[in-house]
Amino acid sequence: MRIALAIDGGNSKTDVALVGEDGSLRGLARGAGSSPHHLGGERSLDVIGALVDELAPPGRPRLAVLTMAGVDFPEEERELAVLARRRGWAERVEVRNDTFAILRAGTDRGWGVAVVCGAGINCVGVAPDGRHARFPALGPTTGDWGGGYDVGQEALYAAARGEDGRGPRTRLERDVPEHFGLSTPGEVAFEIHRGRIEHQRLVELAPAVFDAARDDAVAAKIVARLAAEVVAFVRVAAARLGLEDAELEVVLGGGLLQEADDSLVAEISRGVHETAPRAVVHPTAAPAILGSALLALDELGADDAAKARLRDELERRTSPVTIGGLDG
Repeated sequence: MRIALAIDGGNSKTDVALVGEDGSLRGLARGAGSSPHHLGGERSLDVIGALVDELAPPGRPRLAVLTMAGVDFPEEERELAVLARRRGWAERVEVRNDTFAILRAGTDRGWGVAVVCGAGINCVGVAPDGRHARFPALGPTTGDWGGGYDVGQEALYAAARGEDGRGPRTRLERDVPEHFGLSTPGEVAFEIHRGRIEHQRLVELAPAVFDAARDDAVAAKIVARLAAEVVAFVRVAAARLGLEDAELEVVLGGGLLQEADDSLVAEISRGVHETAPRAVVHPTAAPAILGSALLALDELGADDAAKARLRDELERRTSPVTIGGLDG
């Protein structure tokens, strides 16, 4: 029985699964985040290594598949793979960006487009012939907007302007400070300025924006902007791969999109259909570690029954990342 290690290394958590080629889940461990972007390569692998040791694989696994947040360029994948091979975890090691895991978790077709919206936003497209369309995903440096942090920052911006009169009144004037146990947006701004609230905690406001968007025009505008950014990613990925006329599957994942409501999915679908009329858009709450494990089974040549067994076992054993610990 050949076995493989599947690793999903995110910003807020790391999952490691030990799987058999028959689809059996031999072990599962979870630890702190291991994004190389934040920790550097060696420290990232130290986090993963502790979880591998916890699982104590019987013998040397045939393969290790690492899908990692913060590994946004092929060169970075190659560099991390070199470091990981030195750890001796498996006979063969592959490293990919975590968008590939979300795509694989969300569809068994082997190709399509995935947009992942967690703390940040990213997209990958895979053509039926294996070609890829990728994006750097370095935030404003590369023109990105739409992760949970961006949505939360926009919420505070709108709340502050509503409070002082520079912008329209909005329910966010109440909801934003309420989240932090404060009374006004100005108080939130002051606490951030004084360092008593970490700026990165603005990511926690994303759910409040989605909730307010049901009856607040300002919040609805923020959500509409997010939808437009998702559509733009899909449009460009499909065009690069020549998939505009294909029956394209578009998977929405990450903490912000994995349970997108019907209205948001419909808005994204309308935009996508302007350039890819046969596309099917759907969210997936399937955990990224499932995508990593399925990629490993693909490489091992496992059959469909094994992959179905693994999907069932992992979806029962894991839970999606919740916003506030947004991954991706």
